[in-house]
Amino acid sequence: MHSAASASPAPTPSRPSRSSYDVVIVGGGHNGLVAAAYLARAGRSVLVLERQDHVGGAAVSAQAFKGLDARLSRYSYLVSLLPHRIVEDLGLRFRTRQRRISSYTPAVVDGQPTGLLVQNDEARTRESFRRLTGSDRDFEAWQRFYGMTERVAQRVFPTLTGPLPSRAELERIVDDKEAWEALFERPLGEAIEARFENDLVRGVVLTDALIGTFTHAHDESLLQNRCFLYHVIGNGTGDWDVPVGGMGALTGALADAARAAGAEIVVGHDALGIDTDDAGAEVRYRSPETEGRVAAGSVLANVAPSTLARLLGDAPDPALPAPEGAQLKVNMLLRRLPRLRDGAVDPRDAFAGTFHIAESYSELETAYREAAAGRIPGTAPSEIYCHSLTDPSILGPDLVDRGFHTLTLFGLHMPARLFAGDHDTAREAALRATVAALDAVLDEPIEDCLAVDADGRPCIEAKTPLDLEADLGLPSGHIFHRDLSFPHATEGTGRWGVETAHPNVLLCGAGAVRGGGVSGIPGHNAAMSLLAD
Repeated sequence: MHSAASASPAPTPSRPSRSSYDVVIVGGGHNGLVAAAYLARAGRSVLVLERQDHVGGAAVSAQAFKGLDARLSRYSYLVSLLPHRIVEDLGLRFRTRQRRISSYTPAVVDGQPTGLLVQNDEARTRESFRRLTGSDRDFEAWQRFYGMTERVAQRVFPTLTGPLPSRAELERIVDDKEAWEALFERPLGEAIEARFENDLVRGVVLTDALIGTFTHAHDESLLQNRCFLYHVIGNGTGDWDVPVGGMGALTGALADAARAAGAEIVVGHDALGIDTDDAGAEVRYRSPETEGRVAAGSVLANVAPSTLARLLGDAPDPALPAPEGAQLKVNMLLRRLPRLRDGAVDPRDAFAGTFHIAESYSELETAYREAAAGRIPGTAPSEIYCHSLTDPSILGPDLVDRGFHTLTLFGLHMPARLFAGDHDTAREAALRATVAALDAVLDEPIEDCLAVDADGRPCIEAKTPLDLEADLGLPSGHIFHRDLSFPHATEGTGRWGVETAHPNVLLCGAGAVRGGGVSGIPGHNAAMSLLAD
């Protein structure tokens, strides 16, 4: 059996024990739990209200397939942006494990299957680039480019848990004119095209600008740059690590830390509205048994900004784009890893990092244009992660002994608009297109490798943006709650990037400035803002 840390926390008290608290936190996702732990440790009375029957939001582990002892990180799945200082401050019993392979991207060169394998071994990575491109040029450009992003990461990441710097202050902190121009001033596609020649290499670089973001390389709004930045600055390295025990291990550790500090966590309580006169507040809620109200000095909203506006009774801001998720999430359990058409690489290496599918620069652009025109991409781009190669503890011992593995697939350019009609039919069409693109680089259909559950059904599930909205309350399935922002102050952002029009109502979720991903940063910053005041 798994350790308790690998499971999502069990339900807790059935109702609030008091009528008033210093702080009420709406939403028990990981950011809300971070805020609860910090505030309770500082002596505040804290209540967390969570709509679902468990805490964790998207950061949970789940036994997705009936009768099989496999706990998948069902929604969010990797950790990069969680600062070590939060883990240390809160004394969390949580750790991550680095993947030994960065990425593998299948390709065909002169009619022969091959691929780009990026790993910690510089000589082997250079040779892989040379086999793909015919020279060392793109490898050396790769080294220079990611050397630049690492220097930016080392300078920018420490600012994420302090008051927001101004744009000018952040530029001084970056202290690199070339990097500032490439990442903060001009569309990322220009930097990629100026540095790299190979279409596949360009695409691998661009993917980090598109995860959960429906945009393209030359978007003048720089939405792609903002997404890319958050994908390369985590903890000063940009490494994306596997949570040991699954993502639910983090949620469990945070819930334990919050409770140990005195915070009260109540599940099954859906917030219906927030009333505030800017000095005090009330949160109206509904549970299966009753409806009620609880008073608060301050409210922290671990929900999307659009959801908070609804709870406050505010009209949506017409100047802000409506959130729209743009991904297909597919979870699989395999009896064994599939064979690859590229026989030169071991599947245990190819799947150990990020496995890119149909993500060349030109394929990504074509898929974007098709989706923007309202069509499911004909060749659907995606990437796959095999967590069980890095952390077998998410599988029961019997499954490990039998060679089972988990696969998590993240499909790009699948905006919510594509699923607005016949949702089930569109989901099936998107899944077929995605599986077809995967099968095109395998030496056998992935279907032949799928395990079957206790009812004899193949172990594969697909989640569209609309499924994520229904499951998690994410507006149109947007995994960042809204479009990401550069990590500096702009007009109206406030000192910490968590402020709202109401002094005693703060954002503590992914929609805050410097939100997005499994980071705990918005929760930390909302707590620090409240404590500073």
